[in-house]
Amino acid sequence: MSAQALAWTMLGGVLLDAALGEPHRAHPLVGFGRMARALEAALHADRRMRGVAAWVLAVLPLSAAAGALHWALWQWSPWLGGAYAAAMLYLAIGLRSLREHAAPVADALQAGELERARAAVGRIVSRDTQALDPERVAAAATESVLENGSDAVFAALFWFALLGPAGAVLYRLSNTLDAMWGYRTARFERFGWAAARIDDALNWLPARLTALTYAALGHGRRALRCWRAQAPAWDSPNAGPVMAAGAGALGVRLGGAAPYHGVWEARPLLGEGVAPDAGSIRRALALVERGTVLWLIVVAAVAALERWHAYV
Repeated sequence: MSAQALAWTMLGGVLLDAALGEPHRAHPLVGFGRMARALEAALHADRRMRGVAAWVLAVLPLSAAAGALHWALWQWSPWLGGAYAAAMLYLAIGLRSLREHAAPVADALQAGELERARAAVGRIVSRDTQALDPERVAAAATESVLENGSDAVFAALFWFALLGPAGAVLYRLSNTLDAMWGYRTARFERFGWAAARIDDALNWLPARLTALTYAALGHGRRALRCWRAQAPAWDSPNAGPVMAAGAGALGVRLGGAAPYHGVWEARPLLGEGVAPDAGSIRRALALVERGTVLWLIVVAAVAALERWHAYV
């Protein structure tokens, strides 16, 4: 795609997400999840190469098909090809879904309804929410928004910009397999190794672009300082930069001990400034949304520059 076509299709995909949100019926990822479970049942063994084979069979044919269909539709009609590309991006991103899941946590905290806030945050994090006080509920939701801003929005935009619909499908399916197989358990330690490592690789550059985006739209100097000092201590090579920079940009304290499976696990501190609250969640959502607009503006500016060069 040209830069102009990319700008229009990216805008179309984001607007479709804003208007429609996540499909509640017949979501393609639900069908993909069923196929992935069938592949796992058929191919599972305590070997890394079995996991590699399962990942290849699950992801590459569908990604190639998405790219081939886009090419064929574009040859027939650029308008039809563009509409298809925008639809594929819409299915790959989750900006509106991010707000729909996180805003109820902020609303409940602001209303002083801790049990409702715990229930709402339990839908987006894996920690033991009944052990969380209001501050830790707000921290959990803010961390989730910042991290999922990278995973559910910016990484999908990045791979779409780089490879079109094939890139968006490749990324989203890989990210889904990481959520299904990328666990350090007896069953998935070896079989899920490829899913986890490939997802890390696909997210490496988008995560750092997300961290730069947060820094650019927040308190930049503090965001970069927290990224540099705190991210290396985080166990995830991609979540660390994203959450440290995001917390620094917002001027909020995140990280710290959190309960998982009945045990409080020590985690490094992230960011600096005030304690998290309902406002922190809303400011994190606004940061992701403004970042999305910034990315669209950058692509549009590149398209305008390409058009200008065509006339000189």
